[in-house]
Amino acid sequence: MNILVLGGTRFAGIHLVNELVAEGHDVTIATRGKTSDSFGNKVTRIIIERENADSLNAAFEGKFFDVAVDNIAYASNDIRILLDSLNVEKYVMTSTCSVYSNNFHENMEESEFNAQTYPLKWCNRDDFPYDEVKRQAEAALFQEYITQPAVAVRFPYIFGKDDYTKRLFFYVEHVFSSHSMNIDNLDARISFIDSTEAGRFLAHVATKPVFGCISASGGGTISIQEIISYVEKCTSKKAVIEKMGAMAPLNGTPSFSLDTCMAEKMGFKFMNINEWVYPLIDFWIDELSKKV
Repeated sequence: MNILVLGGTRFAGIHLVNELVAEGHDVTIATRGKTSDSFGNKVTRIIIERENADSLNAAFEGKFFDVAVDNIAYASNDIRILLDSLNVEKYVMTSTCSVYSNNFHENMEESEFNAQTYPLKWCNRDDFPYDEVKRQAEAALFQEYITQPAVAVRFPYIFGKDDYTKRLFFYVEHVFSSHSMNIDNLDARISFIDSTEAGRFLAHVATKPVFGCISASGGGTISIQEIISYVEKCTSKKAVIEKMGAMAPLNGTPSFSLDTCMAEKMGFKFMNINEWVYPLIDFWIDELSKKV
C-alpha cells in the first residue's frame, strides 16, 4: 500500500512508520521538516505546514494515497483543510478518550460519543479545550466527509520511553528526588497504552477493513498510588505529597477504562498494563540513577 503519515517523527508516530515499513508498505511522511528522523531511504518525505491550506494543496497536488494516517489533526478546521486537499482511499485520525470527558467511567464504549450527531463547529486548536476540539474534529470527519472511508482511533494516555510529555516520568522523578507533589487522584484507576503498541495498532487499523470509531487501550488499569508505591519500593525513597507541591500532570483524571472488544474482534491483542508499565518505570529509574 501507498501510505501517508502525518506526524511520523516522534512518539507513537515513529513506531507506526517503523511497523508500516517492516510490513513492506510504501510510506511517505509529511512534516514541517524541522524534526530529524532515523528512517533513512526507507520513506519518502514531503514538507508541509499542517494548518496552511495552500501548503497542503501544493504538497498533495497530483498525488494519491491508499491510506493517510493523521496524528496531528486536533480540530475541525484541521480535518477540512487536509481532506479538501488530499486524494486518499482511507483516512485514519488519531483521536482520544477525552471525547468522553463529560462522563468518564469504566469500560466506556465507542457508542457513548456519537460524532455523527454532535453539534459541529468549525474551529482551530486554540478555540476550545482539548477535549472539545477533538470532538469537533471527529464531528467534521463523520458529518462533512461522510463519503470518505475513515477511522477515528480513540486512545487513552500514551506512555513510553519516547514520551515527550514526560507525564509518567514526573511521578518517578519526583519520588526519586524527594520533590513534593500535589496529587488529587491517588486512587483513580486509569487506562494507558504503550507508545509502541499505539503505533502498531494504528498500522493494524490502516491496513485492515475497519471503519468508524474504535478504542485502543492496554488491558487493565493502574492507579497513581500503585505507580508511586512501586517507585518507592525500587528506590527506597518516600514520596512527598502535599498541597504546596508541584501539580501532578494527571490531576483531575477520574477512574476510567476503555472497552476494546471491537479492536479485539478485528484480531488485535493488547498487552496488559502490568507487562509494560513497570519495566518502563524501571527504565526511568535507571536513567535517573545514571545522573546521580
